[in-house]
Amino acid sequence: MSTSHGTTLLDRASAGVCACAIPSPAERYREIRALTVRLADPLSPEDCQVQPMPDASPVKWHLAHTTWFFETFLLIPHAAGYRAFHPDFSFLFNSYYNAVGPRIARAERGLITRPSLDEVLAYREAVDAAVAEFLATAEPAILTRTAPVLELGLNHEQQHQELIVTDLKFTLSRNPLRPVYRDDAATAEDAIPPAAEWRAVAGGVKWIGHDGDGFAFDNEAPRHRVYVEDFALASHPVTNEEFQRFIDDGGYDRPELWLSDGWAQASSRGWRAPLYWERVDGRWWTLTLGGFRPVSPGEPVCHVSYYEADAFARWAGARLPTEAEWEVAASGEGLQGNFLESGRFHPGSAAHGTGLAQCFGDVWEWTNSPYTPYPGMKPAAGALGEYNAKFMCNQMVLRGGSCATPGSHIRSTYRNFFPPEARWQFSGIRLART
Repeated sequence: MSTSHGTTLLDRASAGVCACAIPSPAERYREIRALTVRLADPLSPEDCQVQPMPDASPVKWHLAHTTWFFETFLLIPHAAGYRAFHPDFSFLFNSYYNAVGPRIARAERGLITRPSLDEVLAYREAVDAAVAEFLATAEPAILTRTAPVLELGLNHEQQHQELIVTDLKFTLSRNPLRPVYRDDAATAEDAIPPAAEWRAVAGGVKWIGHDGDGFAFDNEAPRHRVYVEDFALASHPVTNEEFQRFIDDGGYDRPELWLSDGWAQASSRGWRAPLYWERVDGRWWTLTLGGFRPVSPGEPVCHVSYYEADAFARWAGARLPTEAEWEVAASGEGLQGNFLESGRFHPGSAAHGTGLAQCFGDVWEWTNSPYTPYPGMKPAAGALGEYNAKFMCNQMVLRGGSCATPGSHIRSTYRNFFPPEARWQFSGIRLART
């Protein structure tokens, strides 16, 4: 699929142009929406149709669903005279539950062969044109009232940009020909990893959670006090070289290192290494969006489950941090990192420094905290509130973002969450100790 959609954040980042200036709402809408389509540009219609597993979605569905959001929550209720692009699209591409259950089962999104990819792209273009007109002509009072909906929709779209990358990688991994998404992605790095050091953090009564300045999802609030003991975090995430030592020491064969459910998962699923790793002629290789290549020792290990992260921490004589510890330590770090806009779509090698290296970007970092509501949390009302609160069961929290996370989307209070057996996200490990 090849189309022209103007200059995007990805273009500007690749060209070395600063993308830090604060754009207007209309400019930000255009840039974020164009970046989503740009992520699909290297793909064929067949690539965009496949659903590789129930927890992932086809690229075509991501393109349509993010468009459904703006049409449903912004245009239909607030844009005078707007008529839905197609009466069936709200049935096909919504994700929320109502009184009669889900409209389309999540595991069956790949069965929606019609409308075609071209029709979905036409849907996007029509909605984008209507949103542009709305932002240019609506009364100031209406724009003020709908600004939170627009902001939520853009952050929702950025979530799906990350999912396009992670879901697509899993899709391509199922193809024995190992097709390449982009030749310039995931260039190999052979840097020697620095030795991990411990960064001490003083305990006490601390504040965590979003302070209300700028956008945040409902699960990041309210800001509240927690007590943490003195602790220390590793200076950088666990590297591939360090994880290979765990493998070589029989880490996947030692039940004493594993939580009981984790041992059952690893045994039944045949885990012997992180997802996408393969042993070739005595050396570990990994599949990236830039192709199949040797594992680079200095890069953060990624595509490991919570169970693997916990087992590695136990093997290393350490533990995983709590999400409160992680946020307390990370709140003093800058938001620089290897994000989606770099176009690399793969973690970079660990760096030397005095703080917490790679705290943001590269890999999501598992914590040992279950995903539960903060004290006094109030989920957003109606369908807009179903994205976070309904998942607060049997999930673990990850922090920090990854190489597939948009840079303007992450913050120290951001709470990601996945089942403990999930491995297709760019999930890694940072060790902690008391």
